[in-house]
Amino acid sequence: MAMALLPIFVLSLIQTQADFQRQADDRQVDLQLAAERSASSAKAKLDSAQVLLRALSPDAVGPYCAPRLTALVGRLEGYEGLYRISPTGEAVCASGRVDGVRSGVAPAARSTWFQRLRNGEELVVMRAPDGAGYEGALIVATRAERPMGRFDGAMVAVIPFSALQPDVADPALPSGAEAALTDGAGRILTASDPDVFKLSAGDDIAGWVGRARDQGSAVFEAKDAQNQRRDYAGAALAGGDLYALLSAPAPGWLSWARLNPIGTLLLPLGAWLTAFAAVMLLSERIFIRWLDYLERVAAIYAKGRFSVRPLQAMNAPSEIRTMARTLDEMAEAITLRDRELTDALVEKDALMREIHHRVKNNLQIISSLLSMQQRALTDAPAKAALGDTRQRISALALIYRTLYQSNDIRHADAREFLNELVGQLIASEAGRGPVVISSVDADSLHVDPDKLAPLALWLVEAVSNAQKHAFAHSGGELKVRFRVQGETSVLEVEDNGPGAQAGAEVGVGRTLMSAFAKQLRGETEFDTPAGGGTIARMIFATPEALAPVDPADKTPGTAALASR
Repeated sequence: MAMALLPIFVLSLIQTQADFQRQADDRQVDLQLAAERSASSAKAKLDSAQVLLRALSPDAVGPYCAPRLTALVGRLEGYEGLYRISPTGEAVCASGRVDGVRSGVAPAARSTWFQRLRNGEELVVMRAPDGAGYEGALIVATRAERPMGRFDGAMVAVIPFSALQPDVADPALPSGAEAALTDGAGRILTASDPDVFKLSAGDDIAGWVGRARDQGSAVFEAKDAQNQRRDYAGAALAGGDLYALLSAPAPGWLSWARLNPIGTLLLPLGAWLTAFAAVMLLSERIFIRWLDYLERVAAIYAKGRFSVRPLQAMNAPSEIRTMARTLDEMAEAITLRDRELTDALVEKDALMREIHHRVKNNLQIISSLLSMQQRALTDAPAKAALGDTRQRISALALIYRTLYQSNDIRHADAREFLNELVGQLIASEAGRGPVVISSVDADSLHVDPDKLAPLALWLVEAVSNAQKHAFAHSGGELKVRFRVQGETSVLEVEDNGPGAQAGAEVGVGRTLMSAFAKQLRGETEFDTPAGGGTIARMIFATPEALAPVDPADKTPGTAALASR
């Protein structure tokens, strides 16, 4: 919304900038006109002085010349002296001076202004020399001629700069305006504030004189000695000899001259801010708070809690109500689907448990039939073979029983399974031979049935071998250990019997053990401990589906989870 309203504000800024520039240009034009008015006023004084000098030229001789000129200087405002100069540069008549030679104007034979008149110029205006006896004065000299046009000297008036300097109290001038007079070289003759006309960094103001000489006036902007930006305007007073120069502070952002442009800026800015605040308030009231409410409801749905319904949104605008109704329908559909999926999973779980239970029963029936057949046989090797087969089937039946009795029918805990299987194997032979003491030390590991079957069958063969060869005559102690060591696991069966005889043939049991180990990507090895007996060891790859049962089964430095 702010971006939509921004073009209006940008257009206002452009218009305000144009107003700033136009007002600055108008200010410079006003200053230039004031300089031209001041130059016109000073030029009028110079013109009147020229008329006076030409009127006095024929009569500026004789014994009464000096008193008459002195009386004129007293009556006329803005004159310091009047002189009649001979063709040789001597003072023929002077106001207020008995001896014209000491007047400071004459002898003038070598003076620049006198040479210019002798060379044909009708009027010369220049600053009075330092040794002329006048502080800050201007010499205005007109050429005197005889009837045949021959040079006959000059009439000279001395006018103080104060009489020609522009009036800074003019109400038409900007506030803080200062005035000065310069000569044709741009040098300051007099100024109301000399520091204003000294530019910063040693810059020279003489450059504007050339433009004023060509165009009659000139305007420029510069920084004064106090590094303040000011506007300057100058105009020619008398030919190329004298110029009036005005200066005023350049307008700043807080100047009175720019109150109107700032008003044109503040008005659209205020309108933009008001519109933006109104739109934001309206959006917050009508849309944003409802969108936040729906976002919170959606976040609750993302966490799986679909019991919360967006009932408060029923008081919102129609678009929000539509979105809330959509969320409500989605939550209802997800809840219904979850219920159906849960019911399907429960039904599937029950069916799987029933299947496992029936498989276990069938295996037990087969085991019972084999047991009956075993009792009917009289051949000892055949009875032993049927006994081994019955133990293997019982081990498989135990797997299915463990699965349908566990919380998760897809996996079984290796620790619990090994404890039950070893107990079952030892108990099956407890009444037909010497006493065997068994112990199981196993880590907790969830194993799927495909991996659990070869593991169980390997253990059956290992325990059966120990019962047949180690405990056949005197009994003993059987130790079963299962360790999860990261990427590999180790299952050991240790007995304290006499050990394997040297040169004994490898029987069917060991062959089956090697086959079962290969199914688990492992191998079987046999070892004789220092105290006697035999250790059957299977080292195999730890099943990929690791799931701890006991939180304490974490082995430091490995990825496996184990418990003792």
